Amino acid sequence: MDKALFTYKGVKPVLVKLAIITILQSGTIIAQAFYLADAISSLYRGDLFRAVIMKLAVFLLALFSRQLLTVWKKQITFHFAAKTSENHRDLLLQKLFRLGPRFVGEEGSGMTVTLVMEGVLKFRNYLELFLLKMINMAIIPIAIMLFILTVNIRSAVILMIALPILVIFLVLLGLAAKSKADRQFKSYHLLSNHFVDSLRGLETLKYLGLSKDHITNIKDVSDRYRQATMKTLRVAFLSSFALDFFTMLSIATVAVFLGLGLINGTITLHPALMILILAPEYFLPIRELGADYHATLDGKNAGKKMEEMIASESGEQEMEAVPFWQTTSTLAVKQVNVKYHDNKRAGLKDIEFTVSGVKKIGVIGASGAGKSTFIHFLGGFLEPSSGEIWINGDRVCSLSAYGWQRQVTYIPQHPYIFNDTVFNNIRFYQPEASEQEVREAAENAGLLEVIQSLPQGLETIVGDGGRALSGGQEQRIALARAFLGNRPIIILDEPTAHLDIETEAELKETMLKLFNGRLVFIATHRLHWMLDMDEIIVLQHGRIVERGSHEQLMKQHSYYDQFVKAQEGDCCHG
Repeated sequence: MDKALFTYKGVKPVLVKLAIITILQSGTIIAQAFYLADAISSLYRGDLFRAVIMKLAVFLLALFSRQLLTVWKKQITFHFAAKTSENHRDLLLQKLFRLGPRFVGEEGSGMTVTLVMEGVLKFRNYLELFLLKMINMAIIPIAIMLFILTVNIRSAVILMIALPILVIFLVLLGLAAKSKADRQFKSYHLLSNHFVDSLRGLETLKYLGLSKDHITNIKDVSDRYRQATMKTLRVAFLSSFALDFFTMLSIATVAVFLGLGLINGTITLHPALMILILAPEYFLPIRELGADYHATLDGKNAGKKMEEMIASESGEQEMEAVPFWQTTSTLAVKQVNVKYHDNKRAGLKDIEFTVSGVKKIGVIGASGAGKSTFIHFLGGFLEPSSGEIWINGDRVCSLSAYGWQRQVTYIPQHPYIFNDTVFNNIRFYQPEASEQEVREAAENAGLLEVIQSLPQGLETIVGDGGRALSGGQEQRIALARAFLGNRPIIILDEPTAHLDIETEAELKETMLKLFNGRLVFIATHRLHWMLDMDEIIVLQHGRIVERGSHEQLMKQHSYYDQFVKAQEGDCCHG
């Protein structure tokens, strides 16, 4: 039994409804057995068929009612499972957007994609099946047992002894299956990450002539997943065999004693036949639970993983109110430290700065200086381990607050292009935007010429499985999203590092137009951007070592000056 089941919103009313319906269903099962046994025993005594028509009619009515109640229960569990899984998916997506690319990278992009796409469906299947079977097992055997107890005590005792043995055996095998399934789930995640990474790097592997060699790695990972799956299936088959064997043995034992009772005359045909019909129904719920338990273990593990991700770094700061950024707004960061989650290494140390209004701020530093960490902190993707953050004179716990993040546009080095139309990709953050608004954003981003060259224009499918786009075209889609969102704060992490100089020059004019009237932080190692910045922050070993404009820093013969001269020297040398 998973205690997490009782924590889901709305589960208690659903359990009450299922319990009431299952009690009624137990009555129909007993009525089925009673009237079917009565009709057969009457025919055995020599009664005419027309004499048992009413008994058979009641039997058919009970059978129909039982199936109707089963459908009703399935509808209840289906709606609950669909609603709960959809809620988990929404919460998970919100968490992924809030925690950003660093969190997804730590978890594995392949695992995250698989969890959102397949894990949610498996989780829904788990809820839909397990709740139903759990209620059936809790009520139907008890109802049948109590009824048989009023008819034949010896048969009831046999069934009463057999059920705990089955339950204990089911628990033992369930624990073994769970450990196997956990290992299978880890192998599944590894395979997911490996597959997505291989798919993304396929062109590079082919270019380098390593695609055939990479087949061996894929085969090894797949074999590990296959072996884990087969071990889990072996336990599942053993469990099913054991349940069926003990069930048949228990029913056979009941049948033997009933036969002896018929021979000795201690019991008549009607109650004996009725008990024999009810015996398989008595064991059916536990057999179904055992079978579905193994079938839904992946869904249970997927639900557990989603809950862990949803709960990660959660807190009241998510819904903390943050004032909307304006030309008079101020952000003050005091003595902030940020540590990585893996080994608690310091990513940022004693960060302290103040910015106000709308301006363009460049963030530079050598590789490993902490530029990306600084940007992820500003985007709310990393929680500070210490320090203070003030906005308009009011202290906030973290920049991961929804009130801050809803004002921020984050543009990474490689923006994600979904397998969808250009139209839907542009309006991803604004799904209600009209075609006219999308076209205006595309025009501002310099994307109209590209759109006109596509076969179906805005309706052209792009992304994985669709039309391939160049790096510059992908960045223009990201810029179009930013123009459409019209948020007051823009944060960029090496947005042009993977582009050639010509493409970057074309994009730069568009990006500077986007920066107008906004607070902008751009981390880059290409220093020509610094000429257009109002202020420059220089990072070294996770610390801010200098701040100022390009002209101010050049006059000081500073670290920045050394960066500029070093880059000019590299250019001249090249």
